[in-house]
Amino acid sequence: MVAEMAPAPALETDELWRLTMEHSPVGMAIVSPSGGFVTANVALCEMLGHDADVLATLSFQDITHPDDLDTDLRLFAQTLAGEISSYRITKRYLRADGSILVGDLSVALLRDPMGTPIHFISQIVDLSERQAFVDRLDAAEAAADADRRTAQAVFEGVAVGLLQIDAQGRYVATNGRHREFLDLAFPDGHHGRAGQAGFAYDADQRLLAHADMPSVRATRGEEFDDVRLWVGEDPHSRRALSVSARRVLDRSGELTGAVLAYHDVTDLVRAMGVKDEFVSTISHELRTPLTAALAYLELLDESTDVTPEGSQQVTAARRNMLRLSHLVADLLFTTRVSAGSPLVDPYRVDLAVLLCEAVDAASLDADSRGVRISTSVPNALPAVADGMRLRQVFDNLLCNAIAYSHEGCVVTVDLAVRAEHVVLTVTDEGTGIDASEVEQVFDRFYRGENARRRQVSGTGLGLTIVRSIVEAHGGVVSLESTLGEGTSVCVLLPR
Repeated sequence: MVAEMAPAPALETDELWRLTMEHSPVGMAIVSPSGGFVTANVALCEMLGHDADVLATLSFQDITHPDDLDTDLRLFAQTLAGEISSYRITKRYLRADGSILVGDLSVALLRDPMGTPIHFISQIVDLSERQAFVDRLDAAEAAADADRRTAQAVFEGVAVGLLQIDAQGRYVATNGRHREFLDLAFPDGHHGRAGQAGFAYDADQRLLAHADMPSVRATRGEEFDDVRLWVGEDPHSRRALSVSARRVLDRSGELTGAVLAYHDVTDLVRAMGVKDEFVSTISHELRTPLTAALAYLELLDESTDVTPEGSQQVTAARRNMLRLSHLVADLLFTTRVSAGSPLVDPYRVDLAVLLCEAVDAASLDADSRGVRISTSVPNALPAVADGMRLRQVFDNLLCNAIAYSHEGCVVTVDLAVRAEHVVLTVTDEGTGIDASEVEQVFDRFYRGENARRRQVSGTGLGLTIVRSIVEAHGGVVSLESTLGEGTSVCVLLPR
């Protein structure tokens, strides 16, 4: 059984239209054939910022953006002429506060039975927020495109070979410089994947193993700097490359690939090789006459036939010859390091005797500068070490301590055994080192501000050599300094 409901009272058409306009969220208006507003709903008034009575005094031409008016008028006229019955456009309106409203306008013309135009029915949907979003999106896309073009220009313009790979080692992007290196290493072509065999060699120009290839290491997630390799089939035309790699992670921290930079350092490597060869040759040529000259000077220094004045001159000559001998020893050692030769040759040696000999030799220089050396050394301290290299360490530390001390200062030398280590400490009361330079004093050829200011002669190799020899023995060297108060260097060696 179906319940019968009483029919709802029918609304007049005009009343239904009025309610529709009044409650519609879409801006609605009735516009006269001349363009004036006959009526407008609340939504349209709020969109345009005008009260209804104000809007009734305006025409659509008054609130249309000047740049959009011609199009609207043309379509308005075509509708009146019967060429079209309606139209829809996106246009801009001028709000009461001067701001711009972007609206989606739909217009239909109502005519009487005789075809005479009665009025236009207009509906306007506010597109301002959507348009603002579109504008922001366009601006973001334009900025991203500009950034992409800039990045591409930099990517292709730099003199460094650049390679981007994904997490599987596939090549994502390479620049022109890197493609030149690929042509050298892979003259038959490259398949765009990490680890392909070719003419790639390690720093010693031995064929590079698959696992040691920079691209393979980067695929494993390694980060590194200055990995040296050579590329090219012909040894005479090979290029030396210094390779660095950085991981690329996604937002969750997962590895998505890597970027590698390949620097051509061929000229630098070859220049360093020529320099090392030159230094080695000169050093060897100097060593023999220096050794002979020092031997004769020691004989003269011990001779009773030399006058006191002559003895002073011999002492001065011997002091300078010792200094020159130390410099030659330093240069020879640096070439040995560069050649990759073993740095130390351990044997049974008495470190106490070795240090006393170094102090005796340094006393010549210390006396001439008015510097006193105070020692605390055991009678004997046997150890297995390279005596010649440790003597070089002692000489360099004493030479530095004396060179940076003022007249009347004391250089303290302490040698002791602590637990499983031999500890040597050399402390001076000299000029000290600025805190900003302490981390650099062990760098090769580094010369600090105090060395330049006091015009202290030297090559900047002394502390570099000290660290290399100590570390080759499995030891550690450290330095503490206070500007204007002095410096202390501590060497720890395993027994």
